[in-house]
Amino acid sequence: MLSFVSFVSFVLAGILAASASASEGELALRAIDPCAAIAGQKWVSPRDVRACFTSFKVDPDIKANIIEVVNKTLAFHTSVNYQKLAPEPFTADVHEDLLFDLARISHQSYPSDFDLHIDMSRTLKRLNDGHCVYINDCYDSVFLTFLPVPLVLLTDARGAQDVHIAPEAFTVASAEFADELDVWQNALPGSLKGKLSSLSGAKVLLINGADPFVAVNANALITGSFQGFGTRQNSFFSSYNRASTGWNYIMGNFAQMSLPLADSATLTIQRINATRPETITLPYRSRKNAATSWTDSASFRANNCVATASTNGVDAYADTAKRADNPSAPALISPAAAKFEQQPPISLVDRRRHALNVILDSTPLQDVVLPPVLTPQGEVPGGNGVAQFFLLDDGKTGVLALGSFSANSFDGLERAMLTGLVNLKAAGASQLIVDVSNNGGGFICLAHWLHRIIAGPKKTTVPQAGLDTTTRAGPLAQLIVKTIIADPTGVDPADFLLYNPLNWAFPNKTGGLTFFGPTDDWLEPLQRKVINGRQDAFAPRMADICQPFDMEPPAEQLFDPKKTVIVSNGRCASSCSLFSITMAKEEGAKTVVLGGKKGVQQQYCGTVGGQSTDFSTIDTEVKTTHLKNNTLAPPDFVQGITWRLGFGIQDPSQPEEWQDHPADVNLALTADIVNNPKAIWTTIANTLL
Repeated sequence: MLSFVSFVSFVLAGILAASASASEGELALRAIDPCAAIAGQKWVSPRDVRACFTSFKVDPDIKANIIEVVNKTLAFHTSVNYQKLAPEPFTADVHEDLLFDLARISHQSYPSDFDLHIDMSRTLKRLNDGHCVYINDCYDSVFLTFLPVPLVLLTDARGAQDVHIAPEAFTVASAEFADELDVWQNALPGSLKGKLSSLSGAKVLLINGADPFVAVNANALITGSFQGFGTRQNSFFSSYNRASTGWNYIMGNFAQMSLPLADSATLTIQRINATRPETITLPYRSRKNAATSWTDSASFRANNCVATASTNGVDAYADTAKRADNPSAPALISPAAAKFEQQPPISLVDRRRHALNVILDSTPLQDVVLPPVLTPQGEVPGGNGVAQFFLLDDGKTGVLALGSFSANSFDGLERAMLTGLVNLKAAGASQLIVDVSNNGGGFICLAHWLHRIIAGPKKTTVPQAGLDTTTRAGPLAQLIVKTIIADPTGVDPADFLLYNPLNWAFPNKTGGLTFFGPTDDWLEPLQRKVINGRQDAFAPRMADICQPFDMEPPAEQLFDPKKTVIVSNGRCASSCSLFSITMAKEEGAKTVVLGGKKGVQQQYCGTVGGQSTDFSTIDTEVKTTHLKNNTLAPPDFVQGITWRLGFGIQDPSQPEEWQDHPADVNLALTADIVNNPKAIWTTIANTLL
């Protein structure tokens, strides 16, 4: 098991220089209060942010409550015992005994609350599971910490791979960081001062005095989210994503951090056309990302670090939770986790109506813009935000760029998927590329919908285009179900709760689906297992209930799956994984991962799950069934879990989560195609289709 290592020595630093106009009172407050020193500032040094964060001591009661809440929520996380020592091929990547480490943390002393947070966060990140994470609004992404030199891994004409500053780095930085660019320009040494643009495309020979992959691999050990080591390596580098409002540029973990854990980076580089290496040191700069404001330590804690209405669950039918628009309906509350979901904002109505499978990340989605020169042009009509369609110059290759399986309208995205693919086919497309780079998942039924409309009606898509699943059936889960079925109309009249049997079906012996009745104990008979030496219990096999869809699918396939390529940088998760796996393993679609280090197996997806949720949702199940007395409210943190786990395709007796998803092709990125979606698609069409 990886031991927790503090990669940063926290140093309390001097305060920001006060402006000449600051009053004597303001100067005095800043001198004694490190949070006052960064109040009202857009850009500050990471050192000053750390001074604020590390000024708070651990509150023993809050610490105990955090650990209690995490422990109790893990009882609903389907994978916790698997993750103690994951099956092959992920045994070397996932071997975290959470229960042991939470016991360790409970007895360990910390110099500050921030140090406690880092240990909690990295402990859960060692699961390499984007569904099961710990995020604290008090610290995570209050400031985002940047460098203006995102990196890429390029392959040259001889096949040699090297880390480079991205060719588009200065274009991105000058657009996104225009108000801070002079700091970096002036930090460059000697004749390089003011010539930040000349660094773009430079080969990186050393990072902080070591081979660049020392830093790449160190990041892979702490970044979390994906089981595959290659995917976690790839997170170090910049990439792109189709967002709801346009094309976004993903800075990568080297150039963007959610916590202020580094003050500078020293790079030894060789610029384009230069004859000798040069060494530069660039400071990291932290930009305020939180919507809240504060003036001092007390208001920082009050505005960022306390429980809110969305942190904990509610009794969905209590008088205090009644909806003004429909008093008899259950409460609709956006969970605290929503900000960190790797999907666009969704409506509360859709959140209630449609199950989600989406990863969380300590950095909310950002809106750094992909440079115009790299942005694909010439969309085919029918797109809708995260889903855009293109016809390549060959006249036969259609492209669906799909940045998420969620949008602000479930129905709108469902319709766009169908309309856009039909329009592509009408325009002459006979083969298809689906680009799901950095797609964090979304609505489960839209993943199955896309599978169904591409592949057509067949055994693998009807009566369901997804996977059978199961859920963990611990003592409290069993009690929730028994409470609901004892009085279905009294406890949950709107069939709102996850554990209501009316919301589930099981695959019957004839190949169809049979829905449970209102008084069926759908967790019975318990499926008891011993996983890594621990007793566990799960529900019987469950079916997905997406079909029949609420929109009529085509009577025939729109594209031959064997002439379909699914492409990403490996960061395709949750519902994106459900789509990619069923298309690859059941339909024969090809899979391509962009970039990746030679000799490292690239997984075309990860963090499969089956359905994800979070602490506040589980807390609502408990409170609505009146099985919990309110206790000390935890601080404003987010914990996600995998609530349902999909069964495998090649081995249906075991979870798909722990089965192999090797990419068919690892596409080498060159300077002329890196982060250029249309150039990448053209290369794939010319070589694979």
